[in-house]
Amino acid sequence: MRAFVLTGPREFGVQDVPAPVARPGQVVVDIERVGVCGTDVEFFTGEMHYLHTGQAAYPMLLGHEWCGTVSSVGAGVDPSWLGRRTTGDTMLGCGECYRCRSGRHHVCGRRHEIGIRGGWRGALAEQLLVPAVALHALPDAVDVVAGALVEPGGNALRAVRGAALSPGMRVLVLGPGTIGLLAALFARAAGAQVHLMGRSERSLGFARTLGFAGVWPGDGLPALAWDAVIDASNAPALPARAVDLVEPGRRVVFVGLAGTPSTVDTRLLALKDVTAVGILGGSAGLAGAIEQYAAGAVDPRPLVAATVGLERAGEVLGGWRPRDEVSAAPKIHVDPRI
Repeated sequence: MRAFVLTGPREFGVQDVPAPVARPGQVVVDIERVGVCGTDVEFFTGEMHYLHTGQAAYPMLLGHEWCGTVSSVGAGVDPSWLGRRTTGDTMLGCGECYRCRSGRHHVCGRRHEIGIRGGWRGALAEQLLVPAVALHALPDAVDVVAGALVEPGGNALRAVRGAALSPGMRVLVLGPGTIGLLAALFARAAGAQVHLMGRSERSLGFARTLGFAGVWPGDGLPALAWDAVIDASNAPALPARAVDLVEPGRRVVFVGLAGTPSTVDTRLLALKDVTAVGILGGSAGLAGAIEQYAAGAVDPRPLVAATVGLERAGEVLGGWRPRDEVSAAPKIHVDPRI
């Protein structure tokens, strides 16, 4: 099969590689759409932490935001999966340890992460091997664009759940990238009054087209009472600002990751009686994201600026984006079939 192979920092090519074969408990999915995210870019540049700790190594097949159709199943897999449209969990726990047995497979110490950790090949290819237990069926109401946004949607939905919002609460989302915008959409669907803060006028301009209560540059943020603050940015200084901004007795949620350590004054956390919540992965939010997409409560599709073929994946990882004003959305998709 054809696959985008990353052989080193900024070293890549589309290669013919062996097609996957479904072993017991596994399926092969014909990939129809893949999202490119910031984690993929960090592998492309060589900055990703896992590369420096031995949890990942080149060569790599990236891609963990995906959807497709099951084309073959291994022994012990329900044959009704054949021909079904699906997406799946990125986090593949060992299934045996205490964390997995207590419902926390996404933090299993021996986990694989599709296209990220432990050598499990990702979806920037014509086919993907997936354990059947990781699959989530897609209803007809969720098309390929939304289907490949389920994984980031799961992250964003978990962040919103972590904020413990009630209808009418005012939430501030830091960072109008894909996760931040999805979190804002889920929060609005939950009845919250949603504001976003960012840096780039291009990204802020796009966020304004989605009709949120307020979209602000960092130096123009109004002095409002924030019932929750969700940090979906990659800025090292913003976790501390989130704690400073949030109302006492409320919650801050950290779903973004900076390239360098962030400093948060835990004295302020305690003195304000703030609950801090960390989010890793979308596992527990995937089913909910699919449900809300299918019901029309959240439509993630406007977040996709363009879809390109596999041969252009390297350009996208290197920073290519459409430059016309109608394509300021943050996400680029890849269709490995073209």
